[in-house]
Amino acid sequence: MGTNRITCASIVTLVAAYLGLFVGLVDANAVNLALPAIRAELGGGIRGAQWTIDAYNVVFAAMLLPSGSLGDRFGRRAVLRVGLMTFIAASMSCAAAPSLPALFAARAVQGAGAGLMLPQGLAIAAHAFPDAVERARATAAWAIAAATSTALGPVLGGILTDTVGWRYIFWVNAPVGVFALLMTSRYLSESRDPDSDGIDLPGQTFAVLGLATVTLVLVEGRTMSVVLTSALAVVAAVAVGLFVWTQRGAAKPMLPLGLLRSGQLAAALFATFAMTFGTYGMLMVNSLAFQQQRGETALATAAAFLPMPLTYLALIPVVNIVAHRAGPKLAMITGLWLMAAGMFGSAAAGPHADIGLLEVGFVLIGAGLAFNTGPAVGLAMSAMPPARAGLASGVVNLARLVGITVGIAALGTVMALRGVGTALVAGGVVELVAAVVVLRWVAGRSESRGREEVCHA
Repeated sequence: MGTNRITCASIVTLVAAYLGLFVGLVDANAVNLALPAIRAELGGGIRGAQWTIDAYNVVFAAMLLPSGSLGDRFGRRAVLRVGLMTFIAASMSCAAAPSLPALFAARAVQGAGAGLMLPQGLAIAAHAFPDAVERARATAAWAIAAATSTALGPVLGGILTDTVGWRYIFWVNAPVGVFALLMTSRYLSESRDPDSDGIDLPGQTFAVLGLATVTLVLVEGRTMSVVLTSALAVVAAVAVGLFVWTQRGAAKPMLPLGLLRSGQLAAALFATFAMTFGTYGMLMVNSLAFQQQRGETALATAAAFLPMPLTYLALIPVVNIVAHRAGPKLAMITGLWLMAAGMFGSAAAGPHADIGLLEVGFVLIGAGLAFNTGPAVGLAMSAMPPARAGLASGVVNLARLVGITVGIAALGTVMALRGVGTALVAGGVVELVAAVVVLRWVAGRSESRGREEVCHA
């Protein structure tokens, strides 16, 4: 029955819902390849390059949980459109930025727009496809859109940076964003949580404060004084503690803490965190190694990375079969082990190895992403009712972004202290830890539920 419901209108709905995700992830991945060109024009050294990325990520992370709840309360299409308009305006400001401080400010606003957009697309799809089989296919489409964005971002960034200049990475967001606005206006119907009876302002305030300060400490702590780092850590700890306290006492909490006791949800979120920790940390480390140690151009570096997302896309049908027959546990463990193998292999080969040998590691990592992404996201989404899909999507994407932020900060520090190889080994170790977590917690009752409701894509 689910198969018969997949119509042309359903596909158009998915495309409209995922355009915000697409434009946000393309931009985020394109900018990484343009950092040397931005530094050459606007100055700022390594710290300037870091804040070009971090100004976006800090605000992005802080917005994710409130954004999911705002979509549940005020309407997911409405919040998606506000996010798109914010993102478009901020992208134009980035393109015209006359100085680094102006670029940082515009990037922060861009992060706010992306944080409003990202949770809404998956939540809209989950609401539009209440049938378990159809919802699993929508989740798989989300994963493919994310992988396509990740693949196109570096290539687009390399082409534009090496031809017309880095500013066009931001200019191209305007026409794509306007098209997304037209699509969402015409083809998306509004959806919200019918039981939402108010905004948890104290919880959201403490969540934003806690997430922002935790992210800031993780990314910039090594460059700050001990006193400032300690003060920010205390602020973060107090904010997180107050958030937990308010959620326990709230009649309708923004984040039902009881859900986090579920082994299914906890394992899925940690696997998602580990996946982006390793992937984005590895991409940053290898991007710097390729351009600074091998002397490659931005476009050549992007081309070298292509086997990873292409392998991901090619293996999606295989993953669907494995997840359908064996459940998400086997698929996720396989994926995490493949990612670890790719990172260990790249570390052993070294940054100056033959490019073909290094690309074997990228293929293994891409295969690992394919086996982990869809099952992990679907497993997490199934832990919450469809009416709270906005919150569920926010939690999943928060795990992704925290993994990105921590991975870039941690593996970047390890690379600076111990070299590229040690950084890649550290990333592989995190993948192995996540595999053990999945082995321990995605079992028994949660495994059977995951098979039936999530993985029949």
